[in-house]
Amino acid sequence: MSSEEGSVTLWLLGLVLIILAMGGLAIDLWRGFNERRALAGIADSAAIAGAAALDEAAFRNHGNVRLEPAAAESLAARSVRGQSDTAAMTGFSATADSDQVTVVVQGSVDLTLLRLMSSDQGPLRISVRATVAPRGSP
Repeated sequence: MSSEEGSVTLWLLGLVLIILAMGGLAIDLWRGFNERRALAGIADSAAIAGAAALDEAAFRNHGNVRLEPAAAESLAARSVRGQSDTAAMTGFSATADSDQVTVVVQGSVDLTLLRLMSSDQGPLRISVRATVAPRGSP
């Protein structure tokens, strides 16, 4: 009987440690997914804003729906700078040609439990790309 004393306490302690570890991993993953979603929203809205920079002369003269690349890049960059949820953003780039505009947003998220478990684990790097091409009227 004396060899089994305290075994329930050890089992409960082990179970609590496992639950805490799973909770910490869930928090790290949630933060990563949440920041990726925020960065994707920034990239999407910036690409859509850039796609509004139509080459009016080409449309009026020939009916071609094309972008003006410099204006598209400028509008996309202005849209990124105007966003409010940029806590995780570390950089962005906007490139455009006459057919489409592409916005790439980079970010990082500091991890909590995963950083404690591995000494060489740095922040989680996130990169999101959005490409938009304007469409003409049918």
